[in-house]
Amino acid sequence: MRVIVLGAGVVGVCTAWFLRERGCEVTVVDRQAGAARETSFANGGQISVCYAEPWANPAAPLKILKWMAQGDAPLLFRPRLDWQQWDWCLRFLRECTDARLRANVRDIVALASYSRGVLRGLRTELGIDYDHLERGILRFFTDRAVMDGVAPGAALMREFGVERRVVDAAEAVRIEPALAPIAHSIVGADYTAADESGDIHRFTTALAERAAARGVDFVFDHEITRLVVRDGKIGAVELLGRDGRHSTLDGDAFVVALASHAPALLRPLGVSAPIYPAKGYSATFPVIDAAKAPTVSLIDDARKLVFSRFGDRLRAAGTAELGSALPHALDDVRCEALRRRTIELFPGACDWSQPAFWTGLRPATPSNVPLIGRSRIANLWLNCGHGTLGWTMGAGSGALLADLLTGRAPAIEFRAPGGRR
Repeated sequence: MRVIVLGAGVVGVCTAWFLRERGCEVTVVDRQAGAARETSFANGGQISVCYAEPWANPAAPLKILKWMAQGDAPLLFRPRLDWQQWDWCLRFLRECTDARLRANVRDIVALASYSRGVLRGLRTELGIDYDHLERGILRFFTDRAVMDGVAPGAALMREFGVERRVVDAAEAVRIEPALAPIAHSIVGADYTAADESGDIHRFTTALAERAAARGVDFVFDHEITRLVVRDGKIGAVELLGRDGRHSTLDGDAFVVALASHAPALLRPLGVSAPIYPAKGYSATFPVIDAAKAPTVSLIDDARKLVFSRFGDRLRAAGTAELGSALPHALDDVRCEALRRRTIELFPGACDWSQPAFWTGLRPATPSNVPLIGRSRIANLWLNCGHGTLGWTMGAGSGALLADLLTGRAPAIEFRAPGGRR
C-alpha cells in the first residue's frame, strides 16, 4: 500500500515511521525545507500527561471574558468577522460542561499516557538524543485560592490514573532549587515525577532522518494545493514546487497531518475538521549559569507559562491568541512578557540579551481531543488537531493512526473524528 502523509511535523513524521514499520510505502510532503519547521519547531518542550487538561471547562468562558482586555493574557480571544472562528467558539462552549469535560479528559489522558510510552520505546530503540530530561513537571502557585481551585481538576485526573502530588513551597524548592529566588511568593505546588521534557525539533528531525534511511520518501519545498478526487476516493495530491511547477503524487491512502492548515485542504471535499489556530509564543535563552537555571520542567500557573531546560538552553513558552490578525508575526508585548517573567524567576541564569523568539499556530479543536482516524472519504485519514499537546501525543498518534489504517487492532480505544466514543 502506498500512503501519502501530508505534513512533516512531529505527528506526520511519527505517522510515517509507524506506517513504514507496518510495511507501507510512504511519502511525506511538506511546504518547508525540512521536518519540524512550523508548529513542531520551538514549543514548550513538555511531555505533560499529568497536565493534559482541556481548555474547555465550566469556568473557562468567564475567565476568557476577563482576559479579553488584557494584552498579555494567557488565553486571548480576539473577535473577528470570521464564521470559522465563531463556529469554533460555539462548539467550544458546548464542551464547557462537566459531562463533556469528563469525557474529554478520559480520551486525552488515554492517548497522552499511551504516547509517552511509545516515545520512550522509540528513544530506546533508536537512541535519539533530543536533550530529554526525565525529572518530572512541577507546577507552582503564587495564589492560594487559585491552588485550591485546581483541586477538582486534579481529582478528575486521578480518576483516570494520573497522580499529581501536592507539595508545599519548601518541598517545591527542594525539587527545583532554581526557584529559590521566588520561594517567598510560592504558596504551594503539585509535582508529577513521571512526566518528561525534551526538544521536539531535535527529536522530529532525527526521526525523519531514520525514517528516510528505512525507505520513507520526503518531498520538501512543495505546497499542497488540493486533493484530487477520483471515483469517490482520493486519487492524488496536487503540489506546487518552489520553482512554480505543478505535479501530482498518486497513492492508495492519504493522511492529513497538517495541523492548523488541515481545514482549508479538507473543506472543498466536504470533510469537517473543527480546528482553529491558537497562536503561541516561546523564547529560548542561552544559559550562562547552570546552577541558576531549572532542570525540572516547570509550569508557572499564574502566567500559564512553561519552562524547559535543553542542555545549555532555557525555553519559556505559553500564551494563546484566538483570532490574531497577524498569525505569523511576533507581538512585542507578548515577547517582552515572556522575557520579563523568565528574568524574574531565574535572575542571572541566562544571557537575556540574546533571546530567540518564536511564534507558531497550535491546531486546537474545541474539546482539545485530536482528530485521529478515517474521514468520510474511505481512503482519506486525519491525524490533526492536537492543540498544545502535539509533543505529548505525537508518537502515540502516529502509532494509533498506522494501526487503524493498516487494519490492526489499536492499542487503545479512541473516538473517531467528529464522533463520540
